[in-house]
Amino acid sequence: MIQTVTPQQAQELMLHGDVDVVDVRELNEWHCGHIAGARHVPLAQLRANPKAELPRDGIIFVCAAGVRSETAARLAHSHGLTKLYNLVGGTRAWHNAGLPLVRPASAA
Repeated sequence: MIQTVTPQQAQELMLHGDVDVVDVRELNEWHCGHIAGARHVPLAQLRANPKAELPRDGIIFVCAAGVRSETAARLAHSHGLTKLYNLVGGTRAWHNAGLPLVRPASAA
């Protein structure tokens, strides 16, 4: 089952749960800012090799607005994973909620 979570719920899962955060945006989007501790796996890469990119259950999928991350979560579900979360509103909602994004020094 895929659960939709708000930025605050995602942050709580990250602080207290055993979850990975997988950001499925493109590289240029990732460099504009991403959630600390997230792993960058563009959606096309995830589609090409889902078993290698999704080694365990317990994943929060993130994109810019929540559409690609929903697709990623459905893909993970089709490969037998069940503890899946989609960040509604993506990194935009995360940022708008006042939560921090990591930006590489070269993008600052």
